[in-house]
Amino acid sequence: MTTPLVDLPAHLRSRLASALESGLLTTPYSVASLQAAVGIGTEVGRVSLALNELARVGIQGQAAAAWLRSIDLALSRVPPPDLVWSGPAVPGLHARDTRQVYEEILSVASRSVWMCTYVYFDGPRAFDVLAKRMSDIASLNVTLLLNIGRRRGDTTRREDLVRRFTDRFWKQDWPGSRRPAVFYDPRSLELDGPTGVLHAKAVVTDDEVVFITSANLTEAALDRNIEIGLLVRDRPLAASVSHHFQRLIDLKLLQPLPME
Repeated sequence: MTTPLVDLPAHLRSRLASALESGLLTTPYSVASLQAAVGIGTEVGRVSLALNELARVGIQGQAAAAWLRSIDLALSRVPPPDLVWSGPAVPGLHARDTRQVYEEILSVASRSVWMCTYVYFDGPRAFDVLAKRMSDIASLNVTLLLNIGRRRGDTTRREDLVRRFTDRFWKQDWPGSRRPAVFYDPRSLELDGPTGVLHAKAVVTDDEVVFITSANLTEAALDRNIEIGLLVRDRPLAASVSHHFQRLIDLKLLQPLPME
């Protein structure tokens, strides 16, 4: 039940601790009082439940504040991020390799994977490690966020473009027997030109590790181009990225790709 408190951004957790220390927040911790004192967003309901669960076992007020501040002390010991590069090796400088990092974090995911990319080529190779991991771990939840583009001058109906992409993806590009949930940004399919595209390149595994990179899932980006990224083993940061993706889906800003 305390996970929502661990996943809060550090500045909100500090504000919450201050409100508890000063007596501005007292039991029972209601959604309204939390919003008024701290301004927590969409997770306020879960935060309220977590605080009241702590209070039920005798941790409230200044004790709860001290517990919250201990979270930040523990998180300050999170390993520093790794720089991850694609492209020519530079003698004398250590750097993680983009393809190796993708394969490493996907091959050990045990609960969830969020993968977002703007472009991919050679789907069977690009998604091979992920598809095998889904086959090995039946409970692994995988969500792919992919861009569906419209070529300049193409007047094909949006529905037909989505159907064309869907058929190719499931028949040619996805190599596994288990299928992930796939979402796309419908704005890129507007007839009057793209008003926005799904351009982020990121992977989140188990809400604990996040890899943010300039590299798409292409052979050039993974092996030849000069690309840079950060691999961070930070649970609150990783969870905030996956929660943001989930909210885009909940608000229907991203649409589901048909499963067949």
